[in-house]
Amino acid sequence: MAWVQTHWIALALLAGYGALLVRHAIEGRRQTEGHADYYVGGRGMGGVVIGLSFFATYSSTNSFVGFAGQSYTYGAPWLLTAPAVVIFSLSAWVWIAPRLRAFTGATDSVTLADYIGFRFESRAARSISAVIVIFASFLYMIAVFKGIGNLLEVFLDVPYVVAIAFVFVVVLAYTAVGGFISVVKTDAVQGVIMVIAGLLLAWGTVNSAGGLGALEGLRSAGSTMDLFRWDAAMPFPVLIGIVVAGTLKFIVDPRQLSRFYALADRKAVRRGLIVSTAAFLVVYTAILPIGLYAHAVLGSGLGDSDLVVPTLLGDAGILPAFPSAFILVALLAAAMSSLDSVLLVMASTWQRDVVSLFLHVEDRKIVGQTRRWVAVFAVITALLAIRPPGSIVTLTAFSGSLYAACFFPAVVFGLMWKRGTSGGAVASLLSGVTVLLLWDFLPFAAGVHRVFPAMAASSLVYLGLALAGPPLESAKRLDIPLEA
Repeated sequence: MAWVQTHWIALALLAGYGALLVRHAIEGRRQTEGHADYYVGGRGMGGVVIGLSFFATYSSTNSFVGFAGQSYTYGAPWLLTAPAVVIFSLSAWVWIAPRLRAFTGATDSVTLADYIGFRFESRAARSISAVIVIFASFLYMIAVFKGIGNLLEVFLDVPYVVAIAFVFVVVLAYTAVGGFISVVKTDAVQGVIMVIAGLLLAWGTVNSAGGLGALEGLRSAGSTMDLFRWDAAMPFPVLIGIVVAGTLKFIVDPRQLSRFYALADRKAVRRGLIVSTAAFLVVYTAILPIGLYAHAVLGSGLGDSDLVVPTLLGDAGILPAFPSAFILVALLAAAMSSLDSVLLVMASTWQRDVVSLFLHVEDRKIVGQTRRWVAVFAVITALLAIRPPGSIVTLTAFSGSLYAACFFPAVVFGLMWKRGTSGGAVASLLSGVTVLLLWDFLPFAAGVHRVFPAMAASSLVYLGLALAGPPLESAKRLDIPLEA
């Protein structure tokens, strides 16, 4: 009873949020008539809702807990993540969204792996892509579970395992039932909540630190002055690699790209670009300095930057009870907006690009089977998250590096250039994975983040083999325009 009295505001907000999830799950189930509805919303969704979903899907607890707290240890150079987020998000909307939507609509592609399979006329490239997507998704989901588990453990005083179990049950329920339509509608609401929460969290932290000018004091203090060096925590090229790995995902991450599959027309693309860019610009400019300001609030003795935001929220002197509870619900929403998308990507990729390649499945059974795979992958990830193999930023960066190293040539060159071969697509995927995994074992690797040589290797292999052979028949579909 005492626990309920202490946390009743957060519990009330969570109950209201839960009711919203139930409503969207029911609506999603009602509007889902086939696998295209369940996977990509029937390709008829508007730009505002997709733009908010694009923002919310990226902005998980990895951002609000991991990224926001990371400047506590990485220092001021970490703030370069904000312009990187905006630049890569804009690039995805301007150059990738219209082309990908037109091509996938013409080929009935609903996953990144089957886009690659259709574009390069290669069953091998499709299968390899599916394996990479599922493996990288596991890493990312573990990071999200860790973030929300740490948050609920500190703020609501519940065991970490209980927090993981709670999130697992909720996300599994509405994702499996409602599919893409439910996920996107929920994401749109979550996106608005996260914008407000990001501004509240930044405001409370900066005020508690003594105002915006607190950074000047930290710059001159002996214990924190090194945080304002370009090599504050590591060689600058390595830091840039981490930033690129975490933000290049806009162009290559299946859960981000899946939003483009659902856009109705070119007008929806334009609206989505405006909405998502504004949200990213406002929120990431606000939250990324939080780790730096936390030195003026919490001191410099916190061992894990992943605990910065949970510790700030648990301090009643930083924010009053209602704003703190609102931010908690927003961060829970942030976690769910990423978990639901990744779960759906994993399940649809496994069903569409692995199971269906070897076993014929009737269309009327595809949605039911995909729902079961959602449950399977949710259980596996929740169990792995109990003992996560790394920090939030480490897991997120490696997942992003894997996507960038493997999929950059197939997505960017594949959509922007008609040349490309089946062998080149397969070789670029394999070379990207190989260099990414082996780079850190090389004697000269310490000064360069592995994402750069891995992307260079996969791109050079793709380009070399593309120039050696004629364009594929599938390249003709790149000329199909998206409706105005």
